[in-house]
Amino acid sequence: MGAKGKRILSAVFRYLVLAVILIFLMFPLYWVLMTSFKTNMEAYRFPPTMVPEAPTVDSYISLFTVDNFFFIYYKNNFIVSGVTALVTLVLAVMSGYALSRFKIGWNKWIVAALLSAQMFPIVSRMISLYGLLGKIHLINTRTGLIFALIAAMLPFAVTLMSSFFDGIPRELEEAAIVDGAGRIQTLFCIIMPLVKPGMVAVGIYSFLMTWDDYLHAVTLIQNDNLRTLSAGVALRYLGELSYDWSKVNTISVVGILPIMILFFAFQKHMVKGLVAGAVKG
Repeated sequence: MGAKGKRILSAVFRYLVLAVILIFLMFPLYWVLMTSFKTNMEAYRFPPTMVPEAPTVDSYISLFTVDNFFFIYYKNNFIVSGVTALVTLVLAVMSGYALSRFKIGWNKWIVAALLSAQMFPIVSRMISLYGLLGKIHLINTRTGLIFALIAAMLPFAVTLMSSFFDGIPRELEEAAIVDGAGRIQTLFCIIMPLVKPGMVAVGIYSFLMTWDDYLHAVTLIQNDNLRTLSAGVALRYLGELSYDWSKVNTISVVGILPIMILFFAFQKHMVKGLVAGAVKG
């Protein structure tokens, strides 16, 4: 076999491996989608059917016409995720800029604290977080949940934004200051347009992680009217003796749509932001 044949064989092998990996990763999404079009009896059938024998949209109709709690959870998810992403982005920009530009003796310790905060599992801080929010009467409120999620998002967001600001030459700021611009004007008019990929990455990351949050929501919220989607689905639609798998998968399909739209709309900016922020500084 010649060199050209070996290259073709190698390329075919690589594409086969990639195809297997893609099928492995996409199969859960395919299964959720197919199950949402099955009846609940067919969803329990063994061996399972790969394609619905009698496709039905009854679960979708029931979800949009009968089940009012789903839309309450959905609305709460949008409110909590949107506010958390916005506040996290603003704080990350300000904190990241300060950490990058104002070098003090405590900088290394601050960076170490931010990095170490990401090493501890969420469950390890839930007891102290619950007690702290209880003392200020923010248990069972959207505000308390948003504060808790912002605290969870900030360490990564600040370090990412700081790495972006480190990649911006200081000469740009010095030139703006010479021209009469102040520190705030320089940040908003000169520096922030140059770190848009990082801001997009931080905003989308915060929104995605908050949208899928379960532990904070199920711990800090007991009122059914304030629950987010993950906690609401787990506590309302997953029974002790049996599950309505068709409806659960229908909720999963509808719940994932905003995330898919957001990700594909900003995919290039998000990947660029995460990769660039990882190698700068």
